[in-house]
Amino acid sequence: MILFVVSLKHRLLVWSSFIGMFLVLLAGALVTKTGSGLGCGDDWPLCNGKFIPAYTLESMIEYSHRMITGVVGILVLATYIVIRKHYRGHREASYYAGGTLLFTVIQALMGAAAVMWPQQPAVMALHFGISLFAVASSMLLVVWMRGLHGAQDYRTNVTVPPSIRFLGWGIWLYSCGVVYLGAYIRHTESEAGCMGWPLCNGQVIPYLGGASGIVFLHRVAAAVLLILLILLLLAVKNYETRVRSTGLTTLVIGLNLVVLAQILSGAWLTLAMNNHHIFIFASLVHNVLATLLFSMLAVFGIRTWKRR
Repeated sequence: MILFVVSLKHRLLVWSSFIGMFLVLLAGALVTKTGSGLGCGDDWPLCNGKFIPAYTLESMIEYSHRMITGVVGILVLATYIVIRKHYRGHREASYYAGGTLLFTVIQALMGAAAVMWPQQPAVMALHFGISLFAVASSMLLVVWMRGLHGAQDYRTNVTVPPSIRFLGWGIWLYSCGVVYLGAYIRHTESEAGCMGWPLCNGQVIPYLGGASGIVFLHRVAAAVLLILLILLLLAVKNYETRVRSTGLTTLVIGLNLVVLAQILSGAWLTLAMNNHHIFIFASLVHNVLATLLFSMLAVFGIRTWKRR
């Protein structure tokens, strides 16, 4: 009974870190979309030289982001300490907990640097990428903890062929580029480069320079990502018809649904451009789906790696 209670506390802590990382990412996206990055001036960790900022919308959004990051940072540190203390024989868990802590620290430092020394959009786009790695690491720890307590059977002796394994990891790497392009569009405020969807400014292939070229490239990259995930689904289903189920088909179906929803949310983002409040909400949905897709691809990669 005591062991069950202790285990439950650990799982709650791990889940809290994962949910917290999601909130940090959303808060950061809200700061970017509302232009609140300098809501606290160039001060850090204070806000315009004060512990309690002035009651302006921009300062409250920026300060809330910092507060959420601080609280979640403590949760992530506590999770790392617990994992190192109680699961020291499981190196995999230590890697995930350590990765979450490392990427959380890096993103916090990058955020502080962006406030004190304004960065180029290309550098700021990396900030979102680091946040994705932090969320993915925390999600991998959640999946590991569930597997440890028998919630799912993914530690099977059935091997996965190299073709599926390499395709999965290749898609994950490719998704890094797609996500970076999306973050770059956001930080350069290039969303208006393509008006309308699915056509871009009423053209199948628009002018490929400037903002329209960047947005069009992102759309094409997202479509290619969907095609790659469909090919992955066909490969996994064909494989699982010859061996007992490994659970990978369900995961890849989920990946296809998420990337399809991601594409549709991108369309919603474009069509809602004239309504500021809906545009911000659509942007947050777009970010959530991108994060979920990236993290699920990481889970797929790790599962296939274990079955090599």
